[in-house]
Amino acid sequence: MNGIILDHVSKSIGAFPILKDISANIKNGEFVSLTGRSGSGKSTLLYLMSSLDTPTSGSVHISGQDVSLMNDRELHSFRNHNIGFVFQFHYLLPELTVHENVMIPARKTHIHSTKEVIDFADELLEEFGITHVKNRYPSQLSGGERQRTAVARALIMRPDYIFADEPTGSLDSKNGEAVMNLFKKINQEKKTTIIMVTHDVDFASIARRQIHLVDGRISKHT
Repeated sequence: MNGIILDHVSKSIGAFPILKDISANIKNGEFVSLTGRSGSGKSTLLYLMSSLDTPTSGSVHISGQDVSLMNDRELHSFRNHNIGFVFQFHYLLPELTVHENVMIPARKTHIHSTKEVIDFADELLEEFGITHVKNRYPSQLSGGERQRTAVARALIMRPDYIFADEPTGSLDSKNGEAVMNLFKKINQEKKTTIIMVTHDVDFASIARRQIHLVDGRISKHT
């Protein structure tokens, strides 16, 4: 079984409800945007979908597995093999070069040979137009270069899913558009499922499906 299934998911912090009885099904290969005003619960929903958070009630299945039943070690392994993350801020390690940052997730697993990891990292850097900065450090990059590096890092394990939380929020319009074009290309060519939180209406419309939240509930699908 592929995709992500949320079954009557709710999330509360103390007595305060964040998400209320949400059910949804994300099929493999979809590009979905999560939209809504600040405080609507869209980022919380993304974290539940990606296993970074757990629901107060209900269940989340990713690729047929109930992630709430996994222990910490199993969750870490599952995420590393199946999920890539891109956040508003790049979270690159300042002491490592672009090339080294991209390779980190794959070098930790020892599943692929060093040559395979290096070759695929080089391929991603070329595909994303940042080969010329591969030996630079994050402090030497533009905002767009940093975020493209973060996207390449998210793809190094060839994940089935990419979760992105406001990936263009810290970028100007030109670099934001460039990152969105990368997501579109990844979805179309690699068939990677992409679920993205965004407040930008134009960027949200690039996704083939939109889920809009109001006060912790899904108000509409498009």
